[in-house]
Amino acid sequence: MKILLIEDDQRIADPLAEHLIHQYHVVDLAPDGITGFQQALIAPYDLILLDLMLPRLDGITLCKRLRAEKYQALILMLTAKDTTTDKIIGLDAGADDYLVKPFKLPELAARIRALSRRSLDIKPPILNHRNLQLDSSTYQVTYGSNRLSLTPKEYTILEVFLKSPTRVFTRSELLEKLWEFQEVPGEETIKTHIVNLRRKIKAAGCKSDLIENVYGIGYRLQVAD
Repeated sequence: MKILLIEDDQRIADPLAEHLIHQYHVVDLAPDGITGFQQALIAPYDLILLDLMLPRLDGITLCKRLRAEKYQALILMLTAKDTTTDKIIGLDAGADDYLVKPFKLPELAARIRALSRRSLDIKPPILNHRNLQLDSSTYQVTYGSNRLSLTPKEYTILEVFLKSPTRVFTRSELLEKLWEFQEVPGEETIKTHIVNLRRKIKAAGCKSDLIENVYGIGYRLQVAD
């Protein structure tokens, strides 16, 4: 999994990140709530490990803001607060699970595995963004009442965006999701697929570029008119 660890205490963050890397996860670190929020929105993560007591923006508020942005990645809160009320507040803010410090690393690994399995079970077959709809059970994509005829690569790119509608994806990240290492083309291939997707979505009735450029970073679904 690709994990964002938001923890301000380096004595906790560094060994925890090292342990997760040894478990074959990819780990990024954020030392405060504002930095963590910004990283979460510009990079694709499968899981956020979120400390409750953070400088600049606390974990509860951060979690609420992410869910308000329709952020779909798993969120596991890590905190020393262990009362039932604290747990309820964390879960109501949008966290998927709650782990009390100090915890054993094998328990954290087990919680991550359980969350991963659960996320696979609850992914909806139909993904929506505005008038765009992707039905993953039939592989049909429509805009309004008009069906789009997409190539397999175009379909996969669109599915990646719809599963994480607030995330920004770089060209290299999209390449990694679409091709095996031995057959990876150049990044200009992604640009070509994006251009074709935009053209087909507009032909189906969309008045603007539903896939927008984020200057210097990559692409994401349009978040504003």
